[in-house]
Amino acid sequence: MKDLKQIIIDSAAGKTKAQARLYQYLAPKMFGVCLRYSKDETEAEDNLQDGFLKVFEKIGSFRHEGAFEGWVRRIMVNVALERYRKNHLMHPVEDMGIYDEPELNDNIIAELSAKDLLKIINELPPRYRMVFNLYVIEGMNHQEIADEMKISVGTSKSNLARARGILRDKVVKVFGETENNYSA
Repeated sequence: MKDLKQIIIDSAAGKTKAQARLYQYLAPKMFGVCLRYSKDETEAEDNLQDGFLKVFEKIGSFRHEGAFEGWVRRIMVNVALERYRKNHLMHPVEDMGIYDEPELNDNIIAELSAKDLLKIINELPPRYRMVFNLYVIEGMNHQEIADEMKISVGTSKSNLARARGILRDKVVKVFGETENNYSA
């Protein structure tokens, strides 16, 4: 977007036209982020709206260091985390040995489209999807996830392991169905 810095400055000054332009520019991308961390589109829309309220409330603190889009993305993820923590009780699990699973074959993953893979990820139970997204997509480590979600590191690890196990089973099922369709 041309003149993004000026639009950010104008938005911080409370100019509604600049805020509207910024919203129109970023909302489609941020909706995708919110959707990954929400149980459905309605919750994603709520997170998007709450996220932009927070963006416009805190935009004056953006220091123009690094990517503005990344800054906004982090706010969206934090809003989703806050909603998740408020609505879901996390149970600690410390014995990781029971979740040791073999890795997926890369050939199976290559057969899936990005849309299919996102659909499978979105079918994960909320606590597993949240940890999986934070670890795999946001690149957070287990300590950061534990701090953000107010859970133990062991719980973060076990939730990731369970998410991977569920994803593996679903991918194998989808891949198996795809193979059956090819041979028909």
